[in-house]
Amino acid sequence: MTQMPPLSSSRGDACLAALRATFDARALLCGDAIPARNLQDTSYLAPVRPLAVVRPDSAEGVAEAMRICAAHGVVVVPQGGLTGLAGGGHPIAGAVMLSLERFAGVEEIDPASATITVRAGTPLEVIQKAADEAGFFIALDLGARGSCQIGGNLSTNAGGNRVIRYGMAREMVLGLQYVLADGTLVTSLNKMLKNNAGYDLKQLMLGSEGTLGIITRAVLRLHPKPGSTHAALCGVESYDDVMALLAAARRGLGPMLSAFEVMWPDYWHEATVTVKGVRRPVEGAHAFYVLVEMQGLGGEVDAHRFMGWIEGLFEQGVIADAAISQSVADVAAFWRTRDAAAEFGTVLGPHCAFDIGLPVTAMDAFARACRARLAAEIPQALSVYYGHIGDGNLHIVALSRGAAQQPMAAIAGIVYSTVREFGGTVSAEHGIGLLKKPYLGYTRSSEELALMRRLKAALDPAGVLNPGKVFDMTTGDV
Repeated sequence: MTQMPPLSSSRGDACLAALRATFDARALLCGDAIPARNLQDTSYLAPVRPLAVVRPDSAEGVAEAMRICAAHGVVVVPQGGLTGLAGGGHPIAGAVMLSLERFAGVEEIDPASATITVRAGTPLEVIQKAADEAGFFIALDLGARGSCQIGGNLSTNAGGNRVIRYGMAREMVLGLQYVLADGTLVTSLNKMLKNNAGYDLKQLMLGSEGTLGIITRAVLRLHPKPGSTHAALCGVESYDDVMALLAAARRGLGPMLSAFEVMWPDYWHEATVTVKGVRRPVEGAHAFYVLVEMQGLGGEVDAHRFMGWIEGLFEQGVIADAAISQSVADVAAFWRTRDAAAEFGTVLGPHCAFDIGLPVTAMDAFARACRARLAAEIPQALSVYYGHIGDGNLHIVALSRGAAQQPMAAIAGIVYSTVREFGGTVSAEHGIGLLKKPYLGYTRSSEELALMRRLKAALDPAGVLNPGKVFDMTTGDV
């Protein structure tokens, strides 16, 4: 693979001239006209001013912008809703940011095939509402649903709240359209569940963080709209009880189990004390707080089944206390305790947010070890633990209270070294980007990393697409 040489002013000027000849003032933003939101994502990396921001309103426009940049040797960083936590959409000095925000909208809902065709810049919440109005359900759900874009969701293979039932984002994708590094527009908007005609090329784009191609359209699977949703927020007294509750939920609720969220006491305290509008559905001190959700077919049968299941667990001593939803508003209030994490940046200030994966049985041991190491090595350390435990995904928020500047590198080193010791992954659903790149080798073998580089070299030989993200194109360290 040929590494892109440093950008010269002449190449940058020539690229801008070509872009100006192709795109109008709404689609091409330069200099002071570049909005502050395009200068950084939600990672803690410092803002970077790029050469320009291109905002095409068509897939062909995305392809043309990519062709122009590739011809002039100018690197391109795709940007979606900029809600990522790993720096995958963070600008590069001298690069062109390619934003999909103007290429948004639902193009088609096909009831017969149970699919929805959407443009990459469409916010997830817009897709959810469109599916709901058509009598269907989109399984993907994230706390950033109102601002994240589906192209970014797919390029990071987002997980979210209901992976335990529906799987990761890639599980809902049937067809894809995308632009390659040389500007080639590849269209395969397949609607068929079964299509084994050669390689499943879309899988190369899903989770690749814009390093192999830029997603422009997607055909997504729809599911029947749940007839009812029931939830319980349970207090339990040990991690063994958490495991017993998870096993009972899988056995007793079966395919209707749609979420299993666990909050450690440190998280529970911060969420219910510091975040406004969060009330405690259950009182008293418990070792863990578990949100269990069931999506059923509707009617009294589901309500009786859920209530009977909960009562049985009380009798067995698995649950110490529980609040059981009586309405949709109750379900939303229960989820508010879990979604409060999105406001920690406001109430706790600058902090490190981690998205890791672990064997489910090891999660509490990991949390105890990680908490102890942070407390021993980071002054005034605070760390809180919560996550989608049913699918092996744990989230951590960590900081040094009162610090003028957060020791981000030291905190990350402690967390990721502990993840490696427990046989986990440094990224469960937010990708690698820039921030996790030094730690990718903790999770992937040297052979896997070598294969990743071969794929990158094959699809982007000039290194113009989001260079430096995920890994560097060397045979040495990540």
